[in-house]
Amino acid sequence: MVESITSEKKFTHLHLHTQYSLLDGFTVIDKVMKKASDLGMDSIAITDHGVMFGVVDFYKAAKKYNIKPIIGCELYTAARTHKDKENIDKKSGHIILLAKDDEGYRNLIKLVSIGFVDGFYYKPRVDYELLKKYSKGLVCLSACLAGDVQQQILAGDYEKACKTALSLEEIYGKGNFYLEMQNHNIPEQKKVNIYLRKISKDTGIPLVVTNDVHYVDKQDNKSHEVLLCIQTGKTLADEQKMEFLTNEFYFKSQDEMYELFEGDEEALYNTQKIAEMCNLEFDFDSYHLPNYEVPENYTAYEYLKKLCNDGLKKYDTVTDEIRQRLDFELEVINQMGYVAYFLIVHDFIDFAKKNDIAVGPGRGSAAGSIVSYLLNITDIDPLKFNLLFERFLNPQRVSMPDIDIDFASDKRDMVIEYVKEKYGKDHVSQIITFGTFKARLAIRDCARVMGISYFIADKVAKMIPLMLGVTIESALNINHELKKLYDEDDTVKKLIDMAKTIEGMPRHASTHAAGVVISKNSVDSYVPLYVQDDNIVAQFTMTTLEELGLLKMDFLGLGTLTIIQRTIDNIKKNRNISLKLDEIDYDDKKVYDHIATGKTLGMFQIESSGMRKFMKELKPENLEDLTAGISLYRPGPMDSIGDYIKNKEDEKNIKYIHEKLIPILSVTKGIMIYQEQVMQIVRDLAGYSYGSADLVRRAMSKKKMDVMEQERQKFVYGMESENIAGCVKNGIDEKTANKIFDYMIDFANYGFNKSHAAAYSVISYQTAYLKTYYPVEFMASLMSMAIGNTDKVMEYKMDCQEMGIEVLAPDVNHSFSDFSIEDDKIRFPLSALKGVGFAVASNIAEERGRNGRYISFEDLVERLDSRDINKKVAEALIKSGSLDSIIVNRASAMSNYERIIEGIHSTKKNMVQGQISFFNASISQGYKVGIAPDIKEFSHEILLNMEKEILGFYISGNPLEKYQDLIKQRTNMTTTAIKEINEENTSQKVIETTKVKIIGMISKMKISTTKKNAMMAFITIEDLYSSVEVIVFPKIYEKVYYDLVQDKVVYISARLSVQEDEDTKLIAEEILPIEEVLSDKKIYVKVSDFHNSSKVQMIESLTKSSGNAKLYFYDEKSGKTMVKDNQNIDFNLDIIKKIQDIAGKDNVKVI
Repeated sequence: MVESITSEKKFTHLHLHTQYSLLDGFTVIDKVMKKASDLGMDSIAITDHGVMFGVVDFYKAAKKYNIKPIIGCELYTAARTHKDKENIDKKSGHIILLAKDDEGYRNLIKLVSIGFVDGFYYKPRVDYELLKKYSKGLVCLSACLAGDVQQQILAGDYEKACKTALSLEEIYGKGNFYLEMQNHNIPEQKKVNIYLRKISKDTGIPLVVTNDVHYVDKQDNKSHEVLLCIQTGKTLADEQKMEFLTNEFYFKSQDEMYELFEGDEEALYNTQKIAEMCNLEFDFDSYHLPNYEVPENYTAYEYLKKLCNDGLKKYDTVTDEIRQRLDFELEVINQMGYVAYFLIVHDFIDFAKKNDIAVGPGRGSAAGSIVSYLLNITDIDPLKFNLLFERFLNPQRVSMPDIDIDFASDKRDMVIEYVKEKYGKDHVSQIITFGTFKARLAIRDCARVMGISYFIADKVAKMIPLMLGVTIESALNINHELKKLYDEDDTVKKLIDMAKTIEGMPRHASTHAAGVVISKNSVDSYVPLYVQDDNIVAQFTMTTLEELGLLKMDFLGLGTLTIIQRTIDNIKKNRNISLKLDEIDYDDKKVYDHIATGKTLGMFQIESSGMRKFMKELKPENLEDLTAGISLYRPGPMDSIGDYIKNKEDEKNIKYIHEKLIPILSVTKGIMIYQEQVMQIVRDLAGYSYGSADLVRRAMSKKKMDVMEQERQKFVYGMESENIAGCVKNGIDEKTANKIFDYMIDFANYGFNKSHAAAYSVISYQTAYLKTYYPVEFMASLMSMAIGNTDKVMEYKMDCQEMGIEVLAPDVNHSFSDFSIEDDKIRFPLSALKGVGFAVASNIAEERGRNGRYISFEDLVERLDSRDINKKVAEALIKSGSLDSIIVNRASAMSNYERIIEGIHSTKKNMVQGQISFFNASISQGYKVGIAPDIKEFSHEILLNMEKEILGFYISGNPLEKYQDLIKQRTNMTTTAIKEINEENTSQKVIETTKVKIIGMISKMKISTTKKNAMMAFITIEDLYSSVEVIVFPKIYEKVYYDLVQDKVVYISARLSVQEDEDTKLIAEEILPIEEVLSDKKIYVKVSDFHNSSKVQMIESLTKSSGNAKLYFYDEKSGKTMVKDNQNIDFNLDIIKKIQDIAGKDNVKVI
């Protein structure tokens, strides 16, 4: 038997590390499958280090090549028990386990899970007791040189090695444990193999041969070496780097293995024998949804129907259309086996809503379902928005429904805890995700390892466009400069060639931000577990979990929902109004008018500077307009914005390829925007079912050209066997039909899911409604969510100012831990002070609530716990002005606070130790006199700088405020708008052509010299919102260096400098001191009747012939502009204020 088999030289690789042995394995799954197939191998194993990340991908790839997949893992064995975690336990052994069947697979995933959850110490470890407990259905190999048997041989303890081998045979049973021999031309292996043969002879334990495969081809060893260096932070030139001793760790052919192990034919044959023992099949056809208990006397389907019928009360009248849509959806849901799915989702959303946890109106295609709407899973009526159920679920798209839910970010964890309590903690887990080597990252990592300069790496990386799905290869085709550099520069060529080999490979594992899996039995009954940052997560990605029939959900935390909920709470507290968002008018003209002003800061999805500008142009009048706007403002569809606005302003501009498109495209002004519109077109014009139409949409979005050409034929001419009539039969000529199909192909790559956009436009409208009618409550909530983000708080504070809402300075007798409302003003919280924090701010407010206002600094120190009022906190309170109401001034407080704190804390400590009677007078009595010496208060400038130090910005005043009118006239961008610009949201052309004009104060400055010894500067400019770095190159620096002074206000004209992974900067082209900008002005004053106005005489009395600004009067009565010789004004902001007081602010313009 052995001779006949070995004469064919059959061999199966049973020890193989794929790319999922992160930054170690370089055996790319698809590549190794092709090689195995080419070599005529009929089976292959996966044995990644301690993990099973890639087993499903490996299984599917093997099946594609008609190769038997063997699912295994190389586990780490603990030196003692898996729970021992001391210095002695750092070193662990290796062992190979292969699943023979489903029982073996389940035991394997249990072991891998326990290794991470309980046994992790440097590595995920198991011990021999665990191996024994979960041994059934597994084949065990003694592994590589790091295996326990091999290590004992190398240590010279042959007897112990024999004993360990026999123990493992006892655990797994005769014929299920093998002594593993390897030969990578390493001396130690050759020595170990001699003894392994001896143990086999002495004990009867069979031998098996493997190659420790870490890469596919021999020449891949260089890429593997690069991966190891990336993992360990070393370079190829580093003598201390981790490296494999030879280049023999590749996927060898049968001939190579037989040549290496001549005379060990039985051990070679045993690879095939083991392969025949392993017959695991993954089940992709069953669902493992958690058990949802329905009330007595109901089946799950009957209960779902009952809940939906109860939900019909949302409609004033239940029409035939509503009833038919509901019946159709319920039938499909039942037919596809998803009844429990909807009940489970309904249940935890119902829990959230009953517990005041804000839930989003919907997300993704689920908003296209009337069942979702009636169950309160979504708040979008799909009939009103013409949303398609088939975009969400249809019998021709066999995959689990995908309902993603937004919860208020501060309460999302409460919903997850509810799910854990309901279904069992071990039935719920978070989900893994993998960071991969994207094109630019691959370039940078390879360059560092290869010792190539940062300059070259940065230059090459930045030549790769920031486009979705871009690869190094596609970048070489797109960017001719990159291709030229690749062809002409040998260093660049080597770098790019190496980077291409690792591009796309997984680089690290992390926890998915929102994904949660909920299973019928414990999660580790189906999936191995992993531990990431103390979170237990499933080792398979979301798509893999779905394929295996597990329920995965996206529980997303959306900060906007927290803002909305807090605003509603503020409205109740401040106005005693119980606002319900499902009862507000979604056609309120005042709200849409507000949006059309572009003053949309804080409004969901429409607050960026680009969106604010777009809303002014769009002037949305209803939710359809808002939905279209959200969908259009993305790369690709942006090109259609001009046509959409033009068509909206005058519908005569709309041109349809065919009149049958009018009912489908009229809602979007003749522009194709939504994926659902593709589905409607192929259905209404060519006679597709909606299920088939969704398949066409998916093919188009994935650019499957072969499929699209087949669909073109059906669309134009029809296909009787599929019951598709085709356009021609439906009265559309061939040429027009092809033109429509081409239009759909061009569009489909950028098409947006209308269900998702409609749901998000509802949130946008809700925030707009709240800002329009309850601006104080809304802005207080908005700013509370922004605590910790100084730029955002500053931006929102300026927005408040523009709306006439006063933001009050922090005060220990009024402030809370969040922004609060006080007489229609907003009070700054103590938690936003540097050095204070949320807990201390809460304790200060709670103590005030219990025992009344603080009457002095000593009173504050006495009443608070010493942990809440240390020197750092006290200094922050003083400098920020939070104590102004209880101290004489900040200068005296700063000179005394340390002494007072030390004295009171010392007295408190003595009291605790019994050294002072508790019946004594107030413990702070002896310290009150020290707080009010006659120390002169700090200057206004110092006070402002103190505030800025603690708050991150000025609050009681800003040196730039007196230039506000000038800033509005002479600047075109704020620092926050500049910071929003990046390569992903702004085209290169716009970046290159934009000229920025900004006025701000120099807050930081660094002088530098170029290689040619020319002086240049890096300055930080602060405007009323934030700050931005400005680069001043030598040519400009030479002209303006005397104006580059700390705290000086300057005007800057500049171009943008946008670099990957850096804040956007400016490159100065002109810098002027503010005094120069203020000169050479024209002042226009509008009066009703120039010849009979006392205002004219009063204003003329302010003029002087030597003034630097010309004065003009615009006479409304005659429509003429009046000017006199030598009628000038010595321009300054005080004089402008006087003129505004006389003529009215809106009647004075400075140019």
